[in-house]
Amino acid sequence: MDAIVKEASQKMDKSIEALNHSFSKLRSGRANPAILSGIMCDYYGDKMDIVALCAISMPEPRQLLVKPYSREDVKAVAAAIVAANLGVNPQVEADCIRIIVPALTEDLRRDIAKEAKSLAEDGKVAIRNIRRDYMDFIKSDDTLSDDYKDRIKAELEKETSAHLAKVDSALSDKTKEIMTI
Repeated sequence: MDAIVKEASQKMDKSIEALNHSFSKLRSGRANPAILSGIMCDYYGDKMDIVALCAISMPEPRQLLVKPYSREDVKAVAAAIVAANLGVNPQVEADCIRIIVPALTEDLRRDIAKEAKSLAEDGKVAIRNIRRDYMDFIKSDDTLSDDYKDRIKAELEKETSAHLAKVDSALSDKTKEIMTI
């Protein structure tokens, strides 16, 4: 494989990693600590990620237990979870927050599946943009022979197709997970 195609392939892999990270934040009917990542909490005047301030565990399949490292932060963390509008109602206890993840209705499952499809389409667009950028680079490089350009374009198309198939596979898996009761 040529160095140009390898570089493009690595960028496409990063796009797929970003897509999988986005998928992990989607609700799927069971508790997932990843849904709390990215929620910013007020911490002594600064904004910090809840994941950095708390230990998050999953005692039951539909329950998360969020235990701030400092007892004084319990109310601020609970307020940040409510403000994130995740569709959950945190229950504040003495030194921790219990989050019961409600079962998803069929309509909500369809909406989340549509959101997953939208994220997958964004991932495909990112991969196609990478392909376009490298194709433009290959076309504009006058030092390369026409045969070499054609070969690299074919390899780049092959890599793009493989990565688009990975996106479709990830979407299929996530949709199945979301729609499973």
